[in-house]
Amino acid sequence: MEKIPSKLVYFIPVTILLLSLPDVALAQEAAKFSGADTAWILTATALVLFMTIPALALFYGGLVRSRNVLSVLMHCFVICCVASVVWLAVGYSLAFSDGGAANPYIGGLSKAFLAGVGTDTLSGTIPEIVFFMFQMTFAIITPALIVGAYPERITFLGMLLFSVFWLLLVYVPVTHWIWGGGWLAEMGVMDFAGGLVVHLTAGVSALVIAVMVGSRRGFPREINPPHNPGFVMIGAAMLWVGWFGFNGGSALGANGSAGMAIAVTHISASVASLTWMVIEWAKHGKPSLVGFVTGTIAGLATITPASGFVGPMGAVILGLAAAPICYSMVHVIKQRFQIDDSLDVFAVHGVGGLTGTILVAFLALPAFGGLGLAKGVTASHQLWVQFVGAAATAAWAIVASVVIIWIIRLITPMRVSEEDETEGLDITSHGERGYN
Repeated sequence: MEKIPSKLVYFIPVTILLLSLPDVALAQEAAKFSGADTAWILTATALVLFMTIPALALFYGGLVRSRNVLSVLMHCFVICCVASVVWLAVGYSLAFSDGGAANPYIGGLSKAFLAGVGTDTLSGTIPEIVFFMFQMTFAIITPALIVGAYPERITFLGMLLFSVFWLLLVYVPVTHWIWGGGWLAEMGVMDFAGGLVVHLTAGVSALVIAVMVGSRRGFPREINPPHNPGFVMIGAAMLWVGWFGFNGGSALGANGSAGMAIAVTHISASVASLTWMVIEWAKHGKPSLVGFVTGTIAGLATITPASGFVGPMGAVILGLAAAPICYSMVHVIKQRFQIDDSLDVFAVHGVGGLTGTILVAFLALPAFGGLGLAKGVTASHQLWVQFVGAAATAAWAIVASVVIIWIIRLITPMRVSEEDETEGLDITSHGERGYN
């Protein structure tokens, strides 16, 4: 047998190694992917979509008068569809890409219509297409929350235009600031699942549009009770379940952080519901179903920004704080300031989200069972950062909302006629009735 040249002895293993490098790279890439994380975020995505249709639609639909119930259901459903298309076209890219150059205020268009995003591109341990869908459900529910500020008197086209412009000019930039690596993220703002991004933006803008569109006829002298408290309770119950995807999914993994987020979400909602019931019972002599489930939503909104940072004791404190603060703000807005934020979007979502955003600076400390602040950060410094984040978010939402409404008024009326309001938007705007 002829002897193999010595140079060839070294050449053969080196060649084999070089040929195997692509397989090694693929193996390393596959190691980053997690089937468990992906399965959980897919589930959470379905849960958050469930929060808008049907949960929020039923919750809001039950609170209005019977002649306007279909219009509210229509608003929620249409916003779901139009927000999805806007998010696909440019929303996701502007929120979560940098367009090739980091920008602290807005992203770029490099991922418009999901350019370059496929089943094989990853965002952390999950496919980016899954992350896109999860974030889309947040972009859907946030403008849908504002529906509660203007029911029974807004034109359908006015609602549609406001929702589209608001999503692009308010929601998308704030999302980039906080979750897309923008300037508030660099400051270290803590907003785990949307106290600022979702609840404060929607709540503040709801107050603006309630003022600019005007009150319902007869407000505040005539305040009609909810036409179907059963719908309200069913919607609130669905929201509660869906919120586990909202907060638990924001961990972006099937892990202990997701489990703790779900646990504290449930505790806060329970404590806030009971506290609201006690307050209402003491003040009015009877606990109401609508009041009880309003307390539930207040507790859920308040825990949202803190859900990934606090422990069970923090959740109890937030639930105890949410009920009296939001309950008081409902009366302040409607009675003292006489602003017809019809379904209390600002008082419950805006104030609740703000409360959780501020208190997390303290409740995240290990002394309260929290996970602690970033290394070297004190509670007082974190409190300042939270205030800056909240102030900037609120200010931008106010200014942008005013501009949006002013522009829309140049295009089309936003307020229905007095005759249409009296007849009800179900028949005048959609040609249907919820009840015959």
